Amino acid sequence: MTSPDNSWQDAIVPQTMSIRDTLKVMSKTRLKIALVVDGDEHLIGTVADGDVRRSILNGITADQPVIEIMHPEPSTVAPGVTRGDQIEIMHAKQVQHLPIVETDGRLVGLVSMSQLLTSGLTEKPNFAVLLVGGLGSRLKPLTDEKPKPLIPIGGRPVLETIVRQLRDHGIRHMYFAVNYMADAIKEHFGDGGDLGVRIDYLEESMPLGTAGALGLLSEIPDMPFIVMNGDILTNVDFSELLSYHETQGAAATVTTRTFEIEIPFGVVENVHHQIKSIEEKPLRQFQVNAGIYVFAPDVLSHINPNQHLDMPELLNALIGSDATVAGFPIHEYWIDIGRLEDLNQAGNEFADVFS
Repeated sequence: MTSPDNSWQDAIVPQTMSIRDTLKVMSKTRLKIALVVDGDEHLIGTVADGDVRRSILNGITADQPVIEIMHPEPSTVAPGVTRGDQIEIMHAKQVQHLPIVETDGRLVGLVSMSQLLTSGLTEKPNFAVLLVGGLGSRLKPLTDEKPKPLIPIGGRPVLETIVRQLRDHGIRHMYFAVNYMADAIKEHFGDGGDLGVRIDYLEESMPLGTAGALGLLSEIPDMPFIVMNGDILTNVDFSELLSYHETQGAAATVTTRTFEIEIPFGVVENVHHQIKSIEEKPLRQFQVNAGIYVFAPDVLSHINPNQHLDMPELLNALIGSDATVAGFPIHEYWIDIGRLEDLNQAGNEFADVFS
């Protein structure tokens, strides 16, 4: 069993391709793997989501060739191996994909665990809290008439796209933390039934900050839960995010995004009044908060009801208590629509990303 319609072929990348362009391929195919081949289409390695995220954390730049981060000896399977044997091999090797390779090393297909099993879209026990109570001040005058989460992008409100993304990863229970123009949001979404989800509302009598609304949850859940800003468009793999959180044994997992900035001057290294080097217009990379989190249930004990609390305060408190706060780098599409120029960019890119 291979990817339908030979879509696995879209995941093939040459060994000379950059990491940046490989990421574009992985995002477009959504197979969560790139198949690296030589000039004769022999498989020489694979790149999975985890390889990319580790490279980001290790500071490898996106302009380097993909062979710098590929797994050079991937598990493979020969043509004709049965479905049952494919599943057993993937379980034994603890992998999610098996390239199908001829005896001469030529790549002829790809089998995926998500295709072999039908549990991928079953309902998960986790819920999500969407923070949708902000004023959207930077988008005025658009937000004078409707709240930012209801601004349409690609023909539907941005919040509806978020709901659909979570739903398609098995998250069927969501809480909306509302304040500004709450009635408009409640009128549009209701109880969520039209979208195949259940929506409950956390109503802030006053703005409680980016973490304070969690104190309005009526009970402590049994499972980790997602918290997400309601103005983010992304095709991040929420299933993998939850899995990553649990494997890290974390109290909190913070998604991060690589932010690059070019310093428009020559940067001087000055040691004891002696110049050791001058680097002209260097490019610096930082990991920035991407506004999506996973929390263990007991984190709620750090939050007092109806008390203003922002995410950095909560996360720093957890770090200060020696709790594990993990980082999950996002390489998939991600954009915050807080500014008008970002809103316009998201509108231009929506069809290509979310078609």
